[in-house]
Amino acid sequence: MNGGVAHNLSEEESRQDGAGDTDGGEDSNEQEVIVIQDTGFTVKIQAPGTEPFDLQVSPQEMVQEIHQVLMDREDTCHRTCFSLQLDSNVLDNFAELKSIEGLQEGSLLKVVEEPYTVREARIHVRHIRDLLKGLDPSDAYNGVDCNSLSFLSVFTDGDLGDSGKRKKKGSELEQIDCTPPEHILPGSKERPLLPLQPQNKDWKPMQCLKVLTMSGWNPPPGNRKMHGDLMYLYMVTVEERHISITASTRGFYLNQSTTYTFNPKPANPSFLSHSLVELLSQIRRLHLPSGLRGTHTWTGTHTSRLGYEEHIPGQTRDWNEELQTTRELARKNLPDRLLRERAIFKVHSDFAAAATRGSMAVIDGNVMAINPGEETRMQMFIWNNIFFSLGFDVRDHYRELGGDAAAHAAPTNDLNGVRAYGAVDVEGLYTLGTVVVDYRGYRVTAQSIIPGILEREQEQSVIYGSIDFGKTVVSHGKYLELLERTSRPLKVQRHNVLNEKDESMELCSSVECKGIIGNDGRHYILDLLRTFPPDLNFLPVEGEELSPESVRQGFPRQHRHRLACLRQELIEAFVEHRYLLFMKMAALQLMQQKANKESKLATLTENSSPGAAVPALPSTETPDASVTCYIDIHSTSLSSSPDLSNPTLTCFHQDPKSREVVLNACKAVGSISNTSFDIRFNPDIFSPGVRFPEDSADDIQKQKQLLKDAGAFMVSCQIPSLVKDCLDHSALPMDGATLTEALHQRGINVRYLGNVLAFVDQTPAKAQLEHFYRIGISELITRCAKHIFKTYLQGVELSALSASVSHFLNCFLSSFDAVAHLPADELVSRRKNRKRRNRVPGGGDNTAWASLTPSELWKNIVSEAQSYYHFTLHCENADQVVEKYGLQKITLLREISIKAGIQILIKEYNFDSRHKPAFTEEDILNIFPVVKHVNPKASDAFHFFQSGQAKVQQGYLKEGCELINEALNLFNNVYGAMHVEICACLRLLARLNYIMGDHHEVCCFRHYKHILIFLSRYWASSTPTLSRNMYTGCVYYVSGNIGLVLHGVMEYDLSLRFLENALAINSKYHGPRSLKVALSHHLVARVYESKAEFRSALQQEKEGYTIYKNQVGEAHEKTKESSEYLKYLTQQAVALQRTMNEIYKNGSNASIMPLKFTAPSMASVLEQLNIINGIIFIPLSQKDLENLKAEVQRRQQLQESGKSVEDLTVDGPLELEDKIPMDVNVD
Repeated sequence: MNGGVAHNLSEEESRQDGAGDTDGGEDSNEQEVIVIQDTGFTVKIQAPGTEPFDLQVSPQEMVQEIHQVLMDREDTCHRTCFSLQLDSNVLDNFAELKSIEGLQEGSLLKVVEEPYTVREARIHVRHIRDLLKGLDPSDAYNGVDCNSLSFLSVFTDGDLGDSGKRKKKGSELEQIDCTPPEHILPGSKERPLLPLQPQNKDWKPMQCLKVLTMSGWNPPPGNRKMHGDLMYLYMVTVEERHISITASTRGFYLNQSTTYTFNPKPANPSFLSHSLVELLSQIRRLHLPSGLRGTHTWTGTHTSRLGYEEHIPGQTRDWNEELQTTRELARKNLPDRLLRERAIFKVHSDFAAAATRGSMAVIDGNVMAINPGEETRMQMFIWNNIFFSLGFDVRDHYRELGGDAAAHAAPTNDLNGVRAYGAVDVEGLYTLGTVVVDYRGYRVTAQSIIPGILEREQEQSVIYGSIDFGKTVVSHGKYLELLERTSRPLKVQRHNVLNEKDESMELCSSVECKGIIGNDGRHYILDLLRTFPPDLNFLPVEGEELSPESVRQGFPRQHRHRLACLRQELIEAFVEHRYLLFMKMAALQLMQQKANKESKLATLTENSSPGAAVPALPSTETPDASVTCYIDIHSTSLSSSPDLSNPTLTCFHQDPKSREVVLNACKAVGSISNTSFDIRFNPDIFSPGVRFPEDSADDIQKQKQLLKDAGAFMVSCQIPSLVKDCLDHSALPMDGATLTEALHQRGINVRYLGNVLAFVDQTPAKAQLEHFYRIGISELITRCAKHIFKTYLQGVELSALSASVSHFLNCFLSSFDAVAHLPADELVSRRKNRKRRNRVPGGGDNTAWASLTPSELWKNIVSEAQSYYHFTLHCENADQVVEKYGLQKITLLREISIKAGIQILIKEYNFDSRHKPAFTEEDILNIFPVVKHVNPKASDAFHFFQSGQAKVQQGYLKEGCELINEALNLFNNVYGAMHVEICACLRLLARLNYIMGDHHEVCCFRHYKHILIFLSRYWASSTPTLSRNMYTGCVYYVSGNIGLVLHGVMEYDLSLRFLENALAINSKYHGPRSLKVALSHHLVARVYESKAEFRSALQQEKEGYTIYKNQVGEAHEKTKESSEYLKYLTQQAVALQRTMNEIYKNGSNASIMPLKFTAPSMASVLEQLNIINGIIFIPLSQKDLENLKAEVQRRQQLQESGKSVEDLTVDGPLELEDKIPMDVNVD
């Protein structure tokens, strides 16, 4: 959300920390990267029983990172209890390599086995168990420990082997079946689920052990402890061999114990192995895989799993200390920032995973409350040094703001505030680690704990802000100083409020923001739910009239809570809009002044004698300077407002009239300053219970007007802008997630979805937005269903969870008139009337869910759409939705499953049967948590990536490629090898290398493999894939690409189906006269030509020729090419007709001239693929190249002399290649 702010700040830091030259920031960063790469060195690692191997390390790395590499490496992954020694000296795990004396290029580090303790033995057993579970897909399906599915082997089967080369069958390459499956062919009505998780035909489940758990003979008796026994393990092999193992200080060995007899003496023969895997290898061959990490999947299969002990005790972590310590790491130069960002990312990832596990344990009833005497919904919990609270209105805290609805919305607002302050990253100001988890209908907020906060009352702890929404307010000088540094990037106005004693207290945040100094001396801020100003469109205030733009759209509207805030993206867009308005107004007034002065000068000249002196006037350069000022400031970051220290603004203050111009412009745009542009918002405006001093009445009125203008900007600019972007295809939502992302990028809250759909409905070009409208309706319906499902689940007992979820899905999607069948109790209890002790939070009637009917559910969905989104749905059941809005039930199932955290069995469901329900209890596999948390950014890597994109757009492909490569290295350094940003880098690098002709790099298995790994693992959760693109029906180039590839392999019939589909989509979304449609006609004509259907080919090419002729004229190259192709087709058609006539006339005696049927060449197919994907190569002569080289040299000389390149003109782009790629899409 705050990537732009973080990027601007990183640029600012690099300029401050570099040589102090604003122009040298980027260069200094590039040099720092080179320094990092050059100072790396290689060490040798020798582990017991293995050959020494080389490892590339960096001086900034810690010894602990080498430990992790060894635990991930295949031949050493089974070791956990060891030390690294250099010349017999043990290395400190937390020491940086550069601080180790004697460590240099070629040094030998020995892996030395260390004695076990009980803790180390437990860690070792857990690690081995995790490795064994890597063979079992059940954890991947269930998302345990962030595991997820991988389909890499399926994608590469028959294509690429382990070496990255095509598999061979005998002496020939193995043939690949290029035939697309039936369900993605154009016009197919089937939407199968099974292809979403493709399986390798030869895949067989592998199992090493059946059981690995703690033995019942634990703990060891005293006499065995004297022999070094730490614990006993029990194991069952695949061959049904039952084994007892002793874990001792020296390692692991078999003992003579059985299920009924305790005999801890070593078995005969006795094997003592330091690693459990080495011991098992003595018993049977054991191969351990390396696990992959990823995301939850909404579909799964029934699986059996290895028996193991789930809750092995581990060492609890002080999360707050870890989170804050990583923030305090040095950030003066690039190596320091890389180390800091990597540490922040690692700790945040671990904290989010722990918070998710804890939230699930809280809702499942596995954590004891710290206030067990309170009502269930009011209870709070502490687990693993994390504080958990439920999203209910405790003690009427949110009564005036909307009760439970406000309590449910507050955590996400607070998380947005944490994200915003974290992105600003002010030194000395700390926020809490925060994760918001939705699970089984409950919202849980997980936070790190401020040291000492549990030892004293909140009233004693808070030294800044208010604990009762503004009734009592306190302030603190240090907090004002720290928050003042965040006010400019976050657009927060410093203001005064009145406390209960009518004293004026100064704040630089909302009153709800609390400042607490922990026992560690750090200054923490929390409760950041009002970081951003309120959205007046959803906050009716008596006596306040909104702007006409908002009123025309039906605002203000009553929302179910009063915490509706504007998004940070909208604030940024609004300030940028006002900034442009400010500069235009100032420039216009200055030009008017110049015109008036020139008219006065002309009058004076006419009235004076020829020899009279003309009085000196203020510089006539002022208007031009103002225009220059506009350009210069606009090119700078808009997150930092310009002020008088900026030399480009001094042109406004050369005389009183110019100062008056600035004053008028500032008043017009709502600037809080009268001398410079500076727009900020008071987040406490319209907050209930907050009072302001009388002397600030004028300022408060200005702030109210500013909020009204921001609300009007939302409905009059941002929503139309989104629709316009969808019309010109610069924004292309694929599903609910990408639609939500498109809304948020423009600062539009999802609560405006009804307004967006209504705007689309009234747009003249509605037909071209059909896909967008359909996705929007689907998103609106599934969100309404999610709201109902949340409340529905809260009253369900755990034992009836699968039955209740399947019943809800039947009511939502099935054509069967769903009647709930209460599950038969699998366990018979003699005390049936005994009250169950395991209560669910806020639980009521445990069987109320069974009374839900399809008509009642859809009536509630229609009502929810009207009350929450102010949109009228005209449907009474799922079948009417499919018929009226053109939706698909499988799409609705996917969306509701992802949003509500439902995992279903992957099989084909019959939604349309009226005789049996579509879902049964057995189809519901799991409920998984939906998690929101802060995603730390690799700011320097983003800077390089964006700089590289800018270079590419300017035509400097080689420089851009180098910057993207640097960004890839930095992303790898911070995130590791598996991250969405790394996938984006690899995709762009492959495209750039292809354009520059370096085809070896494009086909480099490293790039190919990484992209495939990422896509294969991300596929199961949310990434739009090939088949899902076909489902949307709006990504025309998917059909075009597939059609051209099929044409190249001479699958003409299939190719024709895809290319005709691409033609229909192009005609629909670009208009029948578009040049894209002309190209599609030409591609279809080529296939018809290959099929010798020349009449159809002529018809298609004539359509294309007509479009080219009308759009670009007869003299254009494309029109001429089409005309020539028409002549060729006509000749072929005539020749074919003559041949047919000869056959009809003379029969078998006919003398037939051989017809020329040209098979498509790969070069022509590749050329067309380039064109439809936006890559056009323009051949240049040697003379053109020499002219371009001379022009580039001239520009470089001018840049070195400090002149502006923008003032120059050139007829061609600046890329010295034999072919110039044009119109390159780098997004």
